[in-house]
Amino acid sequence: MRTHYCGDLRSEHIGQTVNLCGWVDRRRDHGGVIFIDLRDRSGVVQIVSDPERTASSYDNADRLRNEYVVNIVGRVSQRPPESLNPKLPTGEVEIYAERIEVLNAVQRQLPFQVSSSDMDTVKEELRLKYRYLDLRRERMAQNLQLRSRLIRTIRRYLEDEAAFMEVETPILTKSTPEGARDYLVPSRVNPGEWFALPQSPQIFKQLLMVAGCDRYYQIARCFRDEDLRADRQPEFTQLDMEMSFLTQEEVLDLNENLVCHLFKTLKGLELPRPFPRITYADSLARYGTDRPDTRYGLELVEVSDVLADSGFKVFSRAVAEGGVIKILPVPEGNDKISNVRIKPGARGDLHQEATGAGAGGLAYIRVRENFELDTIGAIKDNLTADQIQEVVQRTGAQPGWLLLFGAGPAAVVNKALDRVRQVLGRELGLIPPDVFNLVWVTDFPMFEWNGDEKRWEALHHPFTAPLPEDRHDLPNARAQAYDLVLNGYEVGGGSLRNYQREIQAEVFGTIGLSPEEAEEKFGFLLEALDYGAPPHGGIAYGIDRLAMLLAGEESIRDTIAFPKTQQARCLLTNAPAQADAKQLKELQVASTFKPKVKTEE
Repeated sequence: MRTHYCGDLRSEHIGQTVNLCGWVDRRRDHGGVIFIDLRDRSGVVQIVSDPERTASSYDNADRLRNEYVVNIVGRVSQRPPESLNPKLPTGEVEIYAERIEVLNAVQRQLPFQVSSSDMDTVKEELRLKYRYLDLRRERMAQNLQLRSRLIRTIRRYLEDEAAFMEVETPILTKSTPEGARDYLVPSRVNPGEWFALPQSPQIFKQLLMVAGCDRYYQIARCFRDEDLRADRQPEFTQLDMEMSFLTQEEVLDLNENLVCHLFKTLKGLELPRPFPRITYADSLARYGTDRPDTRYGLELVEVSDVLADSGFKVFSRAVAEGGVIKILPVPEGNDKISNVRIKPGARGDLHQEATGAGAGGLAYIRVRENFELDTIGAIKDNLTADQIQEVVQRTGAQPGWLLLFGAGPAAVVNKALDRVRQVLGRELGLIPPDVFNLVWVTDFPMFEWNGDEKRWEALHHPFTAPLPEDRHDLPNARAQAYDLVLNGYEVGGGSLRNYQREIQAEVFGTIGLSPEEAEEKFGFLLEALDYGAPPHGGIAYGIDRLAMLLAGEESIRDTIAFPKTQQARCLLTNAPAQADAKQLKELQVASTFKPKVKTEE
């Protein structure tokens, strides 16, 4: 039926008769001559129906409407000079339709105009409910094609250039602690027992290393029952990799080669190598986060030692209670940021950013001419001249600068100033467009303390190996772990693994598992390590998030064909939904959920 895709036609096709299929993007009647923009996944081409030149197609062209599905046969012609469209790849040609066949008409009113370039006014809920229409749009079609090219490029590079083999791992597996809640699946043939959907193929890929596969990869579907954000989904896709007999340096080098190949192939960009590296501790100190956006400055400066004994009680109390004092210096902030935005109140957006992270607010000092300080409250009056001089010197502040202070627990201060830093980076135009900054974050802590449960828990997962020099003090050890951060987003993360049973058993003990519990949950893994496990390590990349950044989108939902909402619902199919009583009976499962009864006021 079809000889060409719409978006592939160029001047070299002039004079050829082509057979095209697609959707009517737009129909225009110009004084009796009908113009149709015909669209398929490759793009748009202009069709012309003239009552004199192509009388056989004119009646059908006249009754076409947006989104009709049509088959068109016609001759490719040169567009007149006055109608050339340099914005379109097909803008030099048009097709005079000799035959138009309506394959399917639209039978009901469209919920939104697919051909419109202005979709900002269309609610996302409506786009997701009619996702099949949303995916016809040029932007979404291009995003899906970019994602397809991304995965194809990954496969070809890993298999053809780096000697990896693809292995599929189970979807129905055993529940293991990976840092988020599992999706559970009841077993009908094993009553009372449950499978879990994998949060990652972590254990299986390590077993593949024990099996001698040496270099494994998989485009893996993963599932996590967790609270959602713009860059999170309950089901997601990751590039999963594991390698044997490689040092951390070799793992990072191999992955830099892969990432550079992806950017060269998909974006035509040559990324500088080696990628910069920053330790976890240094990243928190300078940026307040372990996912630093290094495209701009606004680095944090700690002044806890300078202001620990200041007369300003908010500062001195924070340090006395084990917290920190940090400053976010903002060059030229005096002219661009008003007091109203920093103070509590409806218009204090920067204050709200800080309090949204758990902080009490933001203190501030404005550096005026001759380095005079301007502030509100008791800050300046309770700082000595030496303290003021040290603050100005340490921050490098100049007249016109605004100094924003955070004081309190380190985690809260870091989170608050990181959020404010991101807001100001965007607002002040400090982020250069079309720049991709990659950085490795290394030397993560092995564990973090869970105050509620009074125990240590693995920061990443309990299969990560400690740095050899920290082996003697596991609770405070640093991990042989590494995250790849792109423009403030973690796009990949991995580690070297524990490949010796005794170290793995110690890690399980550190997170509070008794030997009996470790055997019950992970006995198969511990046993496998006894059979000659090689040194190994790996990494996983978030395909959805990487595609989002390559496409210039702000949400991974715009690079997934059929995503869930932030409430983990599919608006297209109305899932999740209640199960049939017969199904539940066969599974020997009963729901204890009781809907809330609405009370009349």
